Amino acid sequence: MKKFALLLTLLSLTLTVGAQKQMRIWQGGESTKVTLVDARSMAFSGNGSTIDIGGTIYQTADIDSITMIPQVFVTFNESTASVSKIPASVKDYITVATDGAHVTITNTNVSNEVEFILSGTSSDGSFTYVGSYKATICLNGLDLASQRGGAIDIQCGKRIALVLEDGTTNSLADYAAGEQKSCLYCKGHLEVEGSGTLNVSGNLTHAIKSKEYVQLKKSTGTINIVKAVGDAININQYFEMRGGTVNITSTTMGDGIQVDSTSTETDEFNGQTFIRGGRVNIEITQEDCKAIKSAGDITISGGDLYLYAKGRGSRGIQTNESVTINKEEDGIRPGIVIEASGIRCGNEEHSDDPHRCMGMKIDKNLTIDDGYIIVENTGSKSRGIKVDGTFTFNKGTLKSNVTTTSGTTAYNESR
Repeated sequence: MKKFALLLTLLSLTLTVGAQKQMRIWQGGESTKVTLVDARSMAFSGNGSTIDIGGTIYQTADIDSITMIPQVFVTFNESTASVSKIPASVKDYITVATDGAHVTITNTNVSNEVEFILSGTSSDGSFTYVGSYKATICLNGLDLASQRGGAIDIQCGKRIALVLEDGTTNSLADYAAGEQKSCLYCKGHLEVEGSGTLNVSGNLTHAIKSKEYVQLKKSTGTINIVKAVGDAININQYFEMRGGTVNITSTTMGDGIQVDSTSTETDEFNGQTFIRGGRVNIEITQEDCKAIKSAGDITISGGDLYLYAKGRGSRGIQTNESVTINKEEDGIRPGIVIEASGIRCGNEEHSDDPHRCMGMKIDKNLTIDDGYIIVENTGSKSRGIKVDGTFTFNKGTLKSNVTTTSGTTAYNESR
């Protein structure tokens, strides 16, 4: 019966795929987005036991459902913006308000995901999305600077997929005299994918801020923080990076990646940071700032990190909890290079106990089960790694001075 119903569903989809080319294939609660050129991109085989959809073979019995994704196009053209091609299936739920090139879309739909494709250029424009159901926002060659507030303001507490369309460069800048929380703000949780490039300038405070978690998928391209008056990336709940490249330069006036806890202690992975893949390049030159700061545990199990703490009292990695460095199953061990070249913090609030510049400052435990780790401390009175709890080195390569309650030990060995 399930297979028969699926056959009928796919038959009906072939009638509409020319107008709507995005679809999601649901299996076990997870979905895969597929772009179809036309109905010929779907073909059954094996008496209907398998189906080729967009070049991928699926077992028919494993597919729970297939849903089409309505698409709405937002095009910026300097002082104006247009919203077009709103599908009939969601037209009654979507309200559009434009003021010059400032666009606000309100979506009252609570059952179907909508995809918004943003493109074009404006030196005085913005995009605000208000909704109560998950959505996808695609940046398809967008160059957007606001003279009022944030460039993109997502007022939706659900999952927001931010897609950097393949082969595109997208740039966002906010208003230095506004009242926004960041240049790119998301009220919910932000999941980034797509191999394009995103350049973000936070002229008032943070460049990117999410009230809940942020995930960078394996397909993520490059995120460049061009400027941040506050933190480059400021996150509540947790941060997970599986791929992509994040570049944060010395123009950042706050922390590089700061992960805070939410007010609900039971929230999943609250305050934690996970680096599972990709590359992170961060240079911190401001006083008492951190390249990566996490309220909770930090787990590094893949990818490459290059962190430069050059400011007075700055740190490469800092957490109130513990750090674990290991290798993902069947993965490549992580590589970590940290240079702590700053001197002691000169802030008046720390005059009685000046903060040292450190490669890592860990309030609880450090466990190294694999990885290639180099931490150099070249600044006056700086430290390599300071662990207030237990330090365990099981496997990997470690080149650093490690300070614990029992003293400082210089490591230059592999296990």
